[in-house]
Amino acid sequence: MKEGQILKRIIKIIGIALVALIIGMLTYLGDYYHADQTAHDALISDDQVNVRKEGNLTIFTPTAAQDETGFIFYPGGKVEDIAYAPLMRSLAEQGYSAVIVGMPFNLAVFNANGADKVLETMPEIEQWIMVGHSLGGAMAADYLAEHEDKVDGLALLGAYPNQSLAQSSHPVLSLYGSEDRIIDQQGFADGRNKMPVNASYHEIAGGNHSGFGNYGAQAGDGTAAISSAEQQAVTVAKIIEIWKGN
Repeated sequence: MKEGQILKRIIKIIGIALVALIIGMLTYLGDYYHADQTAHDALISDDQVNVRKEGNLTIFTPTAAQDETGFIFYPGGKVEDIAYAPLMRSLAEQGYSAVIVGMPFNLAVFNANGADKVLETMPEIEQWIMVGHSLGGAMAADYLAEHEDKVDGLALLGAYPNQSLAQSSHPVLSLYGSEDRIIDQQGFADGRNKMPVNASYHEIAGGNHSGFGNYGAQAGDGTAAISSAEQQAVTVAKIIEIWKGN
């Protein structure tokens, strides 16, 4: 075989490999958990909560008196951001502004500093708490670790930190379901060493990994003994318990 023919064959093989790689990546990134009808219904404004979109932000604000504290939410990996609308709407119904940050390809690693846009958009809120589910929780923890001066606390939902928060002066809450089979148990255990000594932990009896959002059952997760609505009600109550009056 001539040298030119060999080169052409190599280029052809490389081209085929690149096309296969691109197709594989697009297939992976395009395969995600979609929000259910309950989540879509939670996006409708009423006399209690106003819901609006600004770019990649979904903003829930109470129509009555608004607390000085607000919540910034990072979604779980490969989960449609609005799947967490019921959870954030529940916070707004309690008088708090709550914002879901939409992520490129539904992966928070591609927009770890997405909270910056929230701070710019809503300067009237005096205190912001980061909240994140699963991968979104890890990225929310990273944001707190790197921006102690910008946000005032963190709630991890079925998640644990990558970076150490041991020196953080802000409240940190960890919520997890007793039936969660998605979270890396070793990573979760090791993550406790990266949490502040005064961090709060709460196991939601009967809850699982998927129940923090409204996107159906996640593959490999445990079977929940309570509904998503019940799990989210406990989540909201515990979050407010930590930050009410702070």
